[in-house]
Amino acid sequence: MIPLLVQLWLYTSVILNYGLVFCHVLQESLLSSASGYSNYRGILNWCVVMLVLCNARLFLENLIKYGILVDPIQVVSLFLKDPYNWPASCLIIVSNVFIMAALYTERRLSVGTISETTGTFLYLVNLTTLLFFPSATVLMLTSITPVGGAFALCVYTILFMKLYSYKDVNMWCREIRHTKARTLTRSHSCPSVAQSNGSAVHAHVSYPGNLTHRDIYYFVFAPTLCYELNFPRSPRIRKSFLLRRLFEMLFFIQLQIGLVQQWMVPTIQNSMKPFQDMDFSRMIERMLKLAVPNHLIWLIFFYWFFHSSMNFVAELMRFGDREFYQDWWNSETVTYFWSNWNIPVHKWCLRHFYKPLMGRGVNKWVAQTAIFLVSAFFHEYLVSVPLKMFRLWAFMGMMSQIPLAWFVGRFLRGNYGNAAVWISLIIGQPIAVLMYVHDFYVLHYVSQS
Repeated sequence: MIPLLVQLWLYTSVILNYGLVFCHVLQESLLSSASGYSNYRGILNWCVVMLVLCNARLFLENLIKYGILVDPIQVVSLFLKDPYNWPASCLIIVSNVFIMAALYTERRLSVGTISETTGTFLYLVNLTTLLFFPSATVLMLTSITPVGGAFALCVYTILFMKLYSYKDVNMWCREIRHTKARTLTRSHSCPSVAQSNGSAVHAHVSYPGNLTHRDIYYFVFAPTLCYELNFPRSPRIRKSFLLRRLFEMLFFIQLQIGLVQQWMVPTIQNSMKPFQDMDFSRMIERMLKLAVPNHLIWLIFFYWFFHSSMNFVAELMRFGDREFYQDWWNSETVTYFWSNWNIPVHKWCLRHFYKPLMGRGVNKWVAQTAIFLVSAFFHEYLVSVPLKMFRLWAFMGMMSQIPLAWFVGRFLRGNYGNAAVWISLIIGQPIAVLMYVHDFYVLHYVSQS
C-alpha cells in the first residue's frame, strides 16, 4: 500500500513540475518579420522624443550662434520695395480682365453669335496672354520683388487652370445640348436634377443659366481648379471650425516666417563659400544641414495651405468637397505621391489633360510624361521668372521624377519604396534651393562687385 502511495506522489510531482521542466516552445523573435508582431508604439514614441531633442539642440545652437533673427516687419520688404508702390497687387487686380473675357466669350458662344472656331481662337488668345502678360510685366518692372512676382504668377497660374476648366465644361454642356440629351450626368458636370447636401437643398442651374458674374467669381475663389455648374455645398458655416482654421493659419504662417529667418537664411548664407570654392564635402554638409529646416517648413506649409487655408476658404464659401489631399505620406511609389499630395491639381490634370490624351489614343506612359512635362514647365515658370534668371533647375528636378518613378516602381516595394519617396522629398528640395540661391547670389552680388 505504501509503495503505491509513493508512486502516486511521484507521478503528481512530475505532472505539477512539467511546466518547469519544459519551458521552451517553437517561436520567432519579436523583431523578426516572421513573428507577425506589429505594436511598435513605444519605439515610435522614442523616435519622436529623439527628434524633438535633436532639433531642440540645433535650435539652441542657432540661438547661441546668431541670436534672435526673427523680424516679422522685414517680411513686408519681401513683397514691397516702395510702400507707396504695389505692382504685384495691381497685377492681380488686372486679372479680372481675363475673367470677364472668358465670361463674355461663353455668353456669345451660348447664343450662337460666334462660332466654336472663333470661340476657341478667343480662348487661345485669352489664355496665352494670361500666361505671358504677367511674366513680361514681372521681367520688365524693376519695382516688383521676387516674392511679390512669385505670388502674382501663382495667382495667374491658378486662374489659367480655372479658366481652362471653365472653357472645357461649358463646351461639354454645349455638346450635350446640341445632341438633345435629356439626362445630364455629373461626370459631365451638368446635372439637371436637384440634389440634397445635408439639410439644405440648393437650386441647381443648367446651361446657359450658369453664365453669370456670381457663378464665375464663386468658382474663381472656390478651393478647386475643376469647374462644375453645381458644386456640392455644405448646409451652413460652422463658426467654431472657421475660427480654428483661422487661428491655425495665423499661427503657422508666423512659424514658417520665424523658421525661415532664424534657421534657413543663416544656413543658406553659410553655403555660398563652399559653392564658390567648389568644396564638395562642405557642399554636401551644407545641403544636409539645410535639409532639416527646409523639410520641416515644407511640412508646415503643407498643413497650413492644404488643410488650414483651403478648409477656411471652403467653410467660408460653404464648398462641400474637402478632399484637398490624401495619404501621400504612405506613398510607396513616386506616382502615388504626385497623385495624392495635391488633389485639386491632380483632378485637373486627370480631367482636362490625361483623359483627353488617352481618348485620342495616346499611350499611357506618353500621357504621364506629358503631365510631368507641363508640371515641370510651371515649376520653372514660377521660379525663374520672379528671380529673372533661367537655370532650369526646377524643370530638371521635375523631369527627374520620371526615371525615379520608374526605378522605385520597378525595384522597390513596401517600406523601401516609401523610404525612397521620403528621401527624394528631403534631399531633392534643398539641392534646388541651394542651386537657385547660389546662381541668384552670383548674378546679383558677385557680378556687380
